[in-house]
Amino acid sequence: MKSLIKTDSKGRKKVLNVCAEPCAIEKGMRLIGGKWKGSIIYHLKDEPVRFNDLTRMLGGASKKMVDQRLKELEGEGMVLRKVISDRPVAVTYELTDFGKTALGILDDLRIWSQSHKI
Repeated sequence: MKSLIKTDSKGRKKVLNVCAEPCAIEKGMRLIGGKWKGSIIYHLKDEPVRFNDLTRMLGGASKKMVDQRLKELEGEGMVLRKVISDRPVAVTYELTDFGKTALGILDDLRIWSQSHKI
């Protein structure tokens, strides 16, 4: 929806057609825009990854932070958690088909960031 800005007779500006709910970009950013979410998705692109290996791949993220983000991504239907053994407990994470749809966006972001030396 295109917003319009009108100026009244007293010079005050008013926005018409204001978004009453989050727009599509906001909704998308909520899914993949949280801290570490994009990196987690990107590291799961090739194969299932065990929790500790994923934490090592991310470098600066704490185990607690990775656990929180994985739970959020699982709740959003982007990541699938699989228990591969009971004793000791071993868990892998992999992208769902829905999660894989974000890879193109993240790859475009990576290319854009690299090309602008961000």
